[in-house]
Amino acid sequence: MDTETEADRGEQSGSGRKRRRGWRRLRIIAWSLVVVLIVILSSAGLYLTWAVRHSFPTVDGTLAVPGLTGPAEVLRDGYGVPQIYADNPHDLFLAQGYTHAQDRFWEMDVRRHITSGRLSELFGESQVVTDSTVRTMGWRQVAEQELPLLSQSTRDYLQAYADGVNAYLAEHSGTGLSLEYTVLGLINPGYTPEPWTPVDSVAWLKAMAWDLNGTVTDQARHAMLAAVLPQETIRQLYPDYDFQRWEPTVQPGETSRDPKPVGGGGGTAASGGTGTEDMAGALRDAAEASTALDDVLGPRGEGIGSNGWVVSGKLTASGKPMLANDPHLGPQMPSLWYQNGLHCRSVSRDCQFDVSGFSFSGMPGVIIGHNADISWGLTNLGPADTDLYLERVTGGNYEYQGRQVPLRTRQEVIKVAGGQDRVITVRSTEHGPILSDVVDRLKSTGQSGRSPGADPGGGYAVAIKWTALQPARTLDAVFALDAAHDWRSFREAASQFAAPAQNMLYADRFGHIGYQAPGRIPIRKQGDGRYPVPGWTDEYEWTGYIPFDALPSALDPASGYFVNANNAVTDPSYPYLITKAWGDGNRSQRITDLIKQGGKLDVTAMQRIQLDTYNVNAATLTPRLLAAQVGKDTEKAKNLLRGWDFTQPADSAPAAYFNAVWRNLLGLMFTDKLTNGAPKVDVDGGGQWFEVVRGLLDRPDDQFWHNTTDPRGPRGRDAMLGAAMDDAAKELTGRLGADPGAWRWGELHKLTLKNQTLGTGPAPVQWLLNRGPYELGGGPATINAAGWNAKKGYDVNWVPSMRVVVDWANLDSSRWINLTGASGHAFDAHYDDQMPLWQRGESTAWAFSRDAVTAATKNHLTLKPAG
Repeated sequence: MDTETEADRGEQSGSGRKRRRGWRRLRIIAWSLVVVLIVILSSAGLYLTWAVRHSFPTVDGTLAVPGLTGPAEVLRDGYGVPQIYADNPHDLFLAQGYTHAQDRFWEMDVRRHITSGRLSELFGESQVVTDSTVRTMGWRQVAEQELPLLSQSTRDYLQAYADGVNAYLAEHSGTGLSLEYTVLGLINPGYTPEPWTPVDSVAWLKAMAWDLNGTVTDQARHAMLAAVLPQETIRQLYPDYDFQRWEPTVQPGETSRDPKPVGGGGGTAASGGTGTEDMAGALRDAAEASTALDDVLGPRGEGIGSNGWVVSGKLTASGKPMLANDPHLGPQMPSLWYQNGLHCRSVSRDCQFDVSGFSFSGMPGVIIGHNADISWGLTNLGPADTDLYLERVTGGNYEYQGRQVPLRTRQEVIKVAGGQDRVITVRSTEHGPILSDVVDRLKSTGQSGRSPGADPGGGYAVAIKWTALQPARTLDAVFALDAAHDWRSFREAASQFAAPAQNMLYADRFGHIGYQAPGRIPIRKQGDGRYPVPGWTDEYEWTGYIPFDALPSALDPASGYFVNANNAVTDPSYPYLITKAWGDGNRSQRITDLIKQGGKLDVTAMQRIQLDTYNVNAATLTPRLLAAQVGKDTEKAKNLLRGWDFTQPADSAPAAYFNAVWRNLLGLMFTDKLTNGAPKVDVDGGGQWFEVVRGLLDRPDDQFWHNTTDPRGPRGRDAMLGAAMDDAAKELTGRLGADPGAWRWGELHKLTLKNQTLGTGPAPVQWLLNRGPYELGGGPATINAAGWNAKKGYDVNWVPSMRVVVDWANLDSSRWINLTGASGHAFDAHYDDQMPLWQRGESTAWAFSRDAVTAATKNHLTLKPAG
């Protein structure tokens, strides 16, 4: 029976209409929100597109630039690499400054904030430790002292360069300079870059010298280890250089002179008061302070190396010399290097530059490259150019030669974006600034000077004496080198280098090859640069520097080659101390062997050597691994090592397994002994550790073959090797799958290129600015060196930052490649366009002659005088 009334039906019908109208409203609102969201996202996308592209430089047409006296041309090839032409040096370097600012001003701005200790003004509280470390050492003050020492012509070039940068700044700001300024505006609104100055350019040399300085870390580590470990154990961890296995760069009898020793320079490590518990705290503070820069500048000193070699015409197919170079540095986005050419239209006494190669954005000139007459490459010499002095400090005084001497002090104000200023007091002794103050000082946030109760009160402070903190004329050397025309003028230029001291490889159009070690290298009364030394006595003072004419140098060796990959430069008969901490000779000897085996070399053969991934450590260790007993589940992985040729391309399964074994072996052997109750040691797994383990292979019962963390852990060499193989197989099964044949080294060994500051920020910013990851082959002691830290994982942390081969048979057939690209602007076509080539081991054409440059030109910009 239907009891529903007409009224009920009407009520339900009205209710249905209301619901339908409600749904229609909701749909309208939802679609409106969608439309609004689309508009917002589209607007945001359009704004982001505009912000990204707004900073792209003008590369075609004509621009008026104040300060020019005549027209300058900027010709860019298909990779955006500029070749600059002008009629005089002033216009040439002004145009270089303008071009650097076009492509890389953000990088330049960050660099000058690094060297002046002002990163906190950009990024806030997180950079106070870094700024305090730089302010304590006084990089900017030293650069200010250096500027008036430079020749008038160098100062003119620096000013012209600064005028070019500032001409660009006058026309561009904020997003128009770089996308990074848009991001920075979110955390530091209102920031405006200051005009560029010549001192900004000079100061960058301090950052590079620090980046290549491993002595500070080595001295602190040696001393902290000596506080808790026997000397015999330390000798095992820091084995002497093996002169019997590895050839020095300059063979006995090849030096171009017979240097006579002046004063001291040998001696032993300091003993009085060093390596004891009471000074370990100060050294730990100093080490912590000194490594505060690593997050910004990349890995420093230890493990980082470079390859460089020259061969004479008797070893080449053309009968002309060739030069190869690939410096190894911490990776960053964009690359540290900037490719460019600097050409006087008519080379004369008044305009001497016709040079092409790699420069630093922020500094005029070319650092590595060639001109029409000579070519040169650089590797890190790594001299003992630094000493940490232990100072007996009481109140405001320190002890020196039996007297109480007042500490020199100065105050520094660190401005902090979004926070309170920090006022720090820098204290210095006769030897230099007290580096160990930096960490303690920061505990007294916002206060002037040291925190209450932190005074050493008779304990040790640690002062740093470093050649780079002494004013010099290194920048004069850059311009003299760019204009050098033969071996004599090349050496004259090299004589002006102070720090960083480098190995210089040389080849010229006349058929000569050469080697020169430049730089200030101290002569010590006692000590060898491996341990901190007492500062209260004059027994460990520097008495001078090795005279330039006594530094290792040679021309046209009988062998027909010079090779340096941070190995020993001379044999033990050399009368001066350069260092006791040469890099291992694995890379240099492999290069030497390949040169000897290569027949007549050409550009392709030289590049093939640069890309070699042969692992000397694997060749040494694998026979022992194959003899070790492993678990049943490890046998398939172990079989990967049978018949392996010890090369490490990215797709290699044996390389993946061997490196996992190596990492696990180092953990079993050293982690417990060097981290539990002892100073932390970075067991990074590089060339030093190859030698440590190699020295232990014939000592099967040595303490390091006994794992003491686990009572059931392996004891003895063979058991330890087997355990490492088992652990590695288990690790890779979990990470790469159960089939060892499908494992790939590159799947573990990856490089991510990060913007050196903002690239560690939120994920969207990382997406905007960083690139990668890229799978790589190689390893820390292969010629194609892609370093990784075995303690932290397999990620790549230093690389060949660029590669060059100079061919004197035809300079236009030379080759070069940068790690990333010419541009520092994210999403510009040249931001990372060289990276795929670099990853594959390829290179680009290096046009030099005007005809070749013109033929390669894709963009032609003319800079004309304003008005």
